[in-house]
Amino acid sequence: MKNINECILYRNFDQEETLESMFSILLACETKDPSLAELRELFYRCTGQLVEMAGSFGFAGNLWHNYLTFLLVNHENAFSTACEIVGPVKGSINDFAKHDFTIFKELFDFDLTALDQAFGTSCCSLICDYTNVDENSKLFNKRIRDRICTLSRRLGQAEDVEEFMNDMVEFYKDFGVGKLGLHKAFRLEHLQTEANARIVPITKIAHVQLDDLVGYEIAKKKLIDNTEAFIQGKRANNCLLFGDAGTGKSSSIKAILNQYYDQGLRIIEIYKHQFQDLNDVIAQIKNRNYKFIIYMDDLSFEDFEIEYKYLKAVIEGGLEKKPDNILIYATSNRRHLVRERFSDKEDRNDDLHTNDTVQEKLSLVSRFGVTIYFGSPDKKEFQEIVTSLARRNGITMDRDELLLKANAWELQHGGFSGRTAQQFIDYLLGQQ
Repeated sequence: MKNINECILYRNFDQEETLESMFSILLACETKDPSLAELRELFYRCTGQLVEMAGSFGFAGNLWHNYLTFLLVNHENAFSTACEIVGPVKGSINDFAKHDFTIFKELFDFDLTALDQAFGTSCCSLICDYTNVDENSKLFNKRIRDRICTLSRRLGQAEDVEEFMNDMVEFYKDFGVGKLGLHKAFRLEHLQTEANARIVPITKIAHVQLDDLVGYEIAKKKLIDNTEAFIQGKRANNCLLFGDAGTGKSSSIKAILNQYYDQGLRIIEIYKHQFQDLNDVIAQIKNRNYKFIIYMDDLSFEDFEIEYKYLKAVIEGGLEKKPDNILIYATSNRRHLVRERFSDKEDRNDDLHTNDTVQEKLSLVSRFGVTIYFGSPDKKEFQEIVTSLARRNGITMDRDELLLKANAWELQHGGFSGRTAQQFIDYLLGQQ
């Protein structure tokens, strides 16, 4: 068995303690090293770590294979990042990757039942056919967990290194690598102990589809057209969705993510107080093969808030060209984002150049090449939204009764909007 320390690309894993310990045990078993008996305690510790990992990630089946697969799909190196989304690549890097996959295939192929015989246990038999008490993952959603387990079975059944490598490349092409590949959406964390901001996965997001948003066909088409151009590598614009509250602006962004995730689209959510980290975030993602939307929800500024000036420079105006794989999408209830006052034009005693002041506040919105308006529906449109949502959710109430209750509901709950309609449907479902 080749030494895992001979790997060239796949080394220095985030969770490699179990790998190093298990390799020592497997090597001792293969060579019939007399020190194998001394590794008994280490063996039980590794078994416990694999079971704990299964509990955290929802793994089942062959936990050893699941663990090795987890390491491979999360390791960002010159080969895996080159293959993400685009698939096979040419060059000498393939030879180095094949060298490493040869080592990992030996780990996959090792018969763990030999350890049961060596230690007089049945632990490995259980590890190789593990039934999880709860398949719900604490750290992954079901979609990611299933993809890792499926790849784990394929790698375990690979007949040779070429097939093993092809399976890995196909996975990198379909889903990417590491946290940016496996997850759809992210937020920022900036710990005081760290100089740079960390991009952290959001493991649970709403599975909203564009068809779930009733109406707003023109608005949705503008958003789709801009996003598809971006995904296809064509020219695209930063996008501002503005309009009345509860009309589906944020839901449209979530739906766009769900629709184009499998084409390499990712979203990073950023808040106003994090604008100072924007350059750091862009530096981390600009050379990846994914398409990133930096998402700012409910974006607006009071006249005393100056963060918008920093945002302007980042969007367009700094010396460094904004990378082609990054766009900024924002939602707001305000068309011009920065609060304006009549005094901006009238109070000439305080400002000799009032027009400059007005232009300064309007200049942010001009950085968004596409602006999409979401207005509140009228009564007829509101009723269409209610009936459509009721039909999708299996509510069989008489239409006249449904609309009568919906009209009474909106009078007390925020007026005509898609959000009000959804809240009314949720209320009816809760009464069933």
